[in-house]
Amino acid sequence: MPFGLNSRMQNAWQFHGGGMDLLNDFYKKFNIHGIPAGNTGCQMGGWFRKEIKTPEDLKGLKMRIGGFAGKVMSKLGLVPQQIAGGDIYPSLEKGTLDAAEWVGPYDDEKLGFQKVAQFYYYPGWWEGGAMLHNFINLDKWNSLPKGYQSIIRTASEMSNTWMQSKYDAGNPAALKRLVAGGAQLRPFSSQVLDACYNAAIEVYKETTAANADFKKVYDNMVAFRNDEYLWWQVAEYTYDTYMIRARSKT
Repeated sequence: MPFGLNSRMQNAWQFHGGGMDLLNDFYKKFNIHGIPAGNTGCQMGGWFRKEIKTPEDLKGLKMRIGGFAGKVMSKLGLVPQQIAGGDIYPSLEKGTLDAAEWVGPYDDEKLGFQKVAQFYYYPGWWEGGAMLHNFINLDKWNSLPKGYQSIIRTASEMSNTWMQSKYDAGNPAALKRLVAGGAQLRPFSSQVLDACYNAAIEVYKETTAANADFKKVYDNMVAFRNDEYLWWQVAEYTYDTYMIRARSKT
């Protein structure tokens, strides 16, 4: 979800905030049962062939991006493209793509995007906490013995923990190598982020007005997110921002 929950908030909402129950109530319509089974953490904002300083710089750009993020970006004049991962590099190299988002340093490094689109932007506001799920046929799930259900839940939760820790451990070194290889790190300006946020809110208003199922889940998630950030700004944010500054002293 663009401008949604970070990975820890995702876990809190899913396991203790009613999120998993809300989602599974929706999934019943498709005869599936979902269990959280992984998270990348906040992703990067993608690779661009030119600098993006203002929202106007996004107009007309052809970017490999899909889903809600693509809808949001299209409101700012960007042209979303959905192409396979293996086609991204040659498309950037030929100039048929102006930008592309993938995941983050650990995965992006393997595809060598810095060679054809040097500006590496952050944060990936469309995937602040990209959670994966283990989806199981609902009839098959209900037919399993409770012990087997417990095994699947335990394995899914272990995968959820393993994946996040793997990305957290691998991203720093990969980012250093990418910068050494020519990637130029750039933060999205507050002007760009504000424009994207406002466009996202517009998309959500349109979607909630047309889709009651979406509105039910979205409203719950947003209320939970806003309360979480009350806590985050008290302890988590102040601790992290201090330690980011202090690490140069040790």
